[in-house]
Amino acid sequence: MSINNNLSIEHLTVSYQGQKALIDISLQIPAGKITGIIGPNGAGKSTFLKGMLNLLKTDSRAVKLGQTPIDLQKKRVAYVEQRSALDLSFPINVLEVVLLGTYPKLGLMKRPKKEDKAKALAALQTVQLEAFAKRQIGELSGGQLQRVFIARVLAQDADVIVLDEPFVGIDMTSEKVIMDILKQLKEAGKTIVIVHHDLHKVAHYFDEIIILKKRLIAAGPVATTFTNKNIQAAYGETMGDIIIKGVADA
Repeated sequence: MSINNNLSIEHLTVSYQGQKALIDISLQIPAGKITGIIGPNGAGKSTFLKGMLNLLKTDSRAVKLGQTPIDLQKKRVAYVEQRSALDLSFPINVLEVVLLGTYPKLGLMKRPKKEDKAKALAALQTVQLEAFAKRQIGELSGGQLQRVFIARVLAQDADVIVLDEPFVGIDMTSEKVIMDILKQLKEAGKTIVIVHHDLHKVAHYFDEIIILKKRLIAAGPVATTFTNKNIQAAYGETMGDIIIKGVADA
């Protein structure tokens, strides 16, 4: 496992229209683990990902991948935003979307080669969608589309994989296919970060957890961090009465 895939985030602060969306977040995301990010609506989960990756204006931030600023290593990071942010009418087919994953390593003005196409097809095979290669993306179900984005991540062969709510509105089969692939990528030493909303899956899916509510409530291994006390601090006292699978009582 490469030790260089640790992420360190320091003093990440983001404001929207004068309001603080994230307040001074500092934490470590360990390499070779699947880290979940949870918190109530408006807690700043997507903002955290975009701020970490320098995809929006921040008030302050220092983010390193290994010992080097992440902004100098963008090719090592694959990011899949929420499906709702995408234009599905764009005239592009499934194979072309997956091929986009090879572009960061191609360099400017270079066309994908035969081996890039082979890599893209192999990635589609992994997500069990090779039969859909020529289909326009607007014709896919939500689950199929999410699997196509995972295939693009595979084609990119990035060290860090960042997913914003990949399981919203998708079928159980697709969710299982994607989760199985992510677990294999973890075994290969990849660093995986996922914004997630279903608290019942936390203990089953993640090794580490980050709990946000504009500020950092807690971060660390699921076994010691996913506790009633921390859930209540993020979601309010009413959450304490709900039985969540895998939550610790501490």
